[in-house]
Formats: sequence, structure tokens, C-alpha cells
Amino acid sequence: MLRARRCHDGRVTDDAAPLPTLDDLLSTARVVVLPLVTRFRGIDVREAMLLEGPEGWTEFSPFVEYDDHEASAWLAAAIDFGWNAPPPALRDRIPVNATVPAVDPDSVRAVLARFPGCRTAKVKVAGGDETLSADVARVRAVREALGPEGRIRVDANGGWNVDEAEHAIHALAPFDLEYVEQPCASIEELAEIRRRTKYMGIPIAADESVRRAEDPLAVAEAGAADLLVIKAQPLGGIRRALGIIADAGLPVVVSSALDTSVGLAMGAMLAASVPELDYDCGLGTAALLAADVTHAPLVPEDGAIPVRRVLPDPELLDRYAADADRTDWWFERLGRVHAALSEASAG
Repeated sequence: MLRARRCHDGRVTDDAAPLPTLDDLLSTARVVVLPLVTRFRGIDVREAMLLEGPEGWTEFSPFVEYDDHEASAWLAAAIDFGWNAPPPALRDRIPVNATVPAVDPDSVRAVLARFPGCRTAKVKVAGGDETLSADVARVRAVREALGPEGRIRVDANGGWNVDEAEHAIHALAPFDLEYVEQPCASIEELAEIRRRTKYMGIPIAADESVRRAEDPLAVAEAGAADLLVIKAQPLGGIRRALGIIADAGLPVVVSSALDTSVGLAMGAMLAASVPELDYDCGLGTAALLAADVTHAPLVPEDGAIPVRRVLPDPELLDRYAADADRTDWWFERLGRVHAALSEASAG
């Protein structure tokens, strides 16, 4: 079994056991293509590779545009989850937020209905072809649907510059925001917008500045965020993510990367291991999938998902199997990324 502990720069420490061989991974690998209910992140389907290890099924699903270096953290996470038992759980259910894509206001209630019992909604804003007025209208519709007691957080995915972010936060502030996630792309910009809007009392959260950074702790060290959005796959797995959380010393929201329910189980087990979990987590995104790999998906019930491993259904793996070309593409990608991870382990 793999018992690797990884440093925060991605290196494997001396007590790491050998990685599974590429043949071991390929022997159980299945590639699926799952349709989405609503276009999200510019895609209509989610591709993922599933692998079975000694501890159960796991997921390797870096987005297709990510290079092999970035994808290697995702493979480390998949191996960690499939070949290691998870850390002790402190809770057996994880409260989750609804996720509202860049839909028109009339579609908001239908989206929220897919997240029964969720008291918090994360609303996507700052889309490439979206105007601020459209963002305001969408957030207003969410506030009207949730009522005054609901919690609203917005996620700009780094889509604004500092001046645009300041203007947008002022425009959205009347809807009582819980926080603004990644309003700007760079750490320097995050620090500046946090300084400019601090008097408003709206926290700034960092996502891409953690999961896509060479140093995931840099944003915390720069004082550029009030809380961190933590995702297990992009950060190299549960144990590495827990180390980052401990070192950062900031509140966290555990979130997903539009995973299948297999990948969401990894996120749920990470959230279950976090000592303090003050925010609803972004782990309800199976509700955005029109299909999944199990007949018992990790979709929200009473505003939460359970902490458990997920066993894919063979019939669903067959139904949503990728075609030969896409399967070959993923198998070749796995080979390259495994080689990169093996080289890092040897170093």
C-alpha cells in the first residue's frame, strides 16, 4: 500500500512506499463521459477516469486542458485515496452548499431545487460573456429564493481586475454576501481588493490561488484572503490538503472539482477530517450531473451528503463509457502523468 506523505511543494518524503505501477492502474481503469444538467465551466459533459485500489474506487479527473505537471497532483490524490485508508473521521455528514451556474434569473429556482435542504448557495459570477447587471440579477433571484436567512457566496474564478472587483462587490453587497471567492486572479490583486473592501466586512476567499499555485500557502502568508477553498484532487490528496490547512491557519471550505460521486467521496472524507469546519462545503455538485457512475450518488439530502466510499455500478460504467478515441487519450495521459509522478517520487 502507498503510504506516501508529500511535502507542500509536491515532493515525496523519504518514508514513501513505491507508487503502484502503471499496469496496476490500467488494469482497472475506466473512462466515463457524464452529461451535465446545465453548462458549467464552459463544458456540457464531464470526463473522468476511475481506478480501483486496495481501499476501493478512486478518481483521476484533471480537466482536459491541464498539463501533465498540474495533473500529477490529481493522480497523487487518486492513488492516495485508492491505496490508503483515510484519516479518522470527525463527522459522518457534511453540510453542503447549492451551486448556481451562470443561468438566467428565471432558472435559479429550478437549479436550487436540485439541492434540497441546502441553506447556502454559491453563485457563479464574472463569466466571460456575462455582464455585472446579469450577475446582480442572478444573485437577486437567489436571495429571493433563499429568503433572508439563506447564505450567499459568489465565485468569480479570478474574472475581475481589482477595479472591476471593487465595483462588483459594492453592487452585490446589498444581498448580504457570506464571502467573495477568487475575485481576482493574482495574489497581489487579492491582497489589494481585500484591503480596499475590508471596511465592508465581506471576507475574501482564495481558490485558484491555492489549488493552482506552485506554493499553496503563499496566499495565506501574503494576508491576501480570509479563508481558503480546499479541493482534495488538485492538492494531491487528503493528507496533503490537511497539511496545507494546518499550516495556513485559516478557516476553510472543502470543495469539489465537478467530480463524480467517487471523487466527491474523497472530498467528503477530507471534510470529515478537518478539525474545524465552520462553512458549508462545495461538495454537493453531483446535483449538477445529469448522470453518475452509481445509482446511490452523493447528492444533497437535507442539506448534507454522507461520508462514505462509493462503489460504481458496472451497468453505469458501461452506459457512460467514453468512446475508443477518448479512452485512448486518457490512457495515454495516465501513462505520461504516472511517469512524471514516478520521477518526482524518485527525486
